[in-house]
Amino acid sequence: MNRTERFYRIDQLLAARGILSREALLEELQVSWATLKRDLAYLKDRFNAPIVFDRDAGGYRFATPNIGPKYELPGLWFSGDETHALLTMHQLLTELEPGLLAPHIAPLLSRLEAIVCKDGHAFDEIASRIRLARIGMRRKNPAYFAAVSRATLARRRIHVRHYSRSEDTHSERELSPQRLTFYRNNWYLEAWCHVRDDLRRFSVDALEAVDLLDTTAKAVAAEQLDAVFGGSYGIYGGMPDKHAVLRFSIAASRWVADEEWHPMQVGRLAPDGRYVLEVPYAEPTELMMDILRHGHHVEVLEPVELRTAVAETIRMAADNY
Repeated sequence: MNRTERFYRIDQLLAARGILSREALLEELQVSWATLKRDLAYLKDRFNAPIVFDRDAGGYRFATPNIGPKYELPGLWFSGDETHALLTMHQLLTELEPGLLAPHIAPLLSRLEAIVCKDGHAFDEIASRIRLARIGMRRKNPAYFAAVSRATLARRRIHVRHYSRSEDTHSERELSPQRLTFYRNNWYLEAWCHVRDDLRRFSVDALEAVDLLDTTAKAVAAEQLDAVFGGSYGIYGGMPDKHAVLRFSIAASRWVADEEWHPMQVGRLAPDGRYVLEVPYAEPTELMMDILRHGHHVEVLEPVELRTAVAETIRMAADNY
């Protein structure tokens, strides 16, 4: 590791562990005692690092914060592994939505490129090694998505025209965007609706017009967003008030046992090798789709209304053949 990397490593170690002996630092950094002394002196003299040797504890630590000159390491630096991880994440996000964060991190990318090139790797090679298969992604207006993402990041309200596929209706809404969610290959906007005076989730591809307003968006706490959207099954909102109990065949159990259908799910392997999964839900539409994709490899045990609904859907599907 080079000198700059050692500076950041020393900072991380002292911040995380509180106190480290000389031997522990030497082992972590893999340097000589002379090099460590020079590094510590440089950190204290040039960057005002409040590093002291605590004789009673037998190690180095940070002194009381907010005393003396401000301590700050130079610039922004990443190791080779961290750089590749950042570039990979950027490429993944670019594949999902090219213009979402590009304008905001363009200066950072040039610095990351310089780090990667020092290691002898081509900057554009990462892009050729990552591929996302976006099956089922619905078409949307790129300009509308750009306006929505800009409003979400800038904390500004938007006026939208929204099309409801389920009701085949159009409506005008004023929204305070809270966050964007990428779910099952599609983007959704969680927002405070000033028409309904409540939180709502909108599919971005269903927006037919988006106008950015000068009004500051209403702020909603993350805890409130999670309470409304986080507990529901899938993309549907609402607090779950029912529990589905599903039993999978031995063959399907090998996959389902390792899947997360819901953060609050409970699963167990029955003595006969079949997997029993319990998931909370409020609106059954998406849960039924997940059940039906397993065909005869799953059986709904509870509740009765869900079991009946799945059975009726299967009968109607059979009528088509």
